Amino acid sequence: MDTQHALAAMAALAQDTRLAVYRLLVQAGPAGMSPGKISSMLGVPASSLSFHLKDLSHARLIAARQDGRYIQYAADFSTMNQLLGFLTENCCGGNSCTPVAPACCEVAP
Repeated sequence: MDTQHALAAMAALAQDTRLAVYRLLVQAGPAGMSPGKISSMLGVPASSLSFHLKDLSHARLIAARQDGRYIQYAADFSTMNQLLGFLTENCCGGNSCTPVAPACCEVAP
């Protein structure tokens, strides 16, 4: 991950609603959630939620996929791991200590 992508991801997460949405999607795992469910669980109006989902999507932290007539949003665990790797790249005296999401959380393309 390059510095510009890391900055975009961190900027997207530097807002309380977007951070709450992202954390909820991480908890949901690869199955993700519909915008309606996200909205009801967090109490965020649909019009505001679409703005926040767009910002998270532009930062490549989440991905949308069509599920029949509905759209499901899921955290992009690859990007999350890249960001964690970027942030911890030089920690622990160069020893590998980068936390990663379990393989079960990887989203298929």
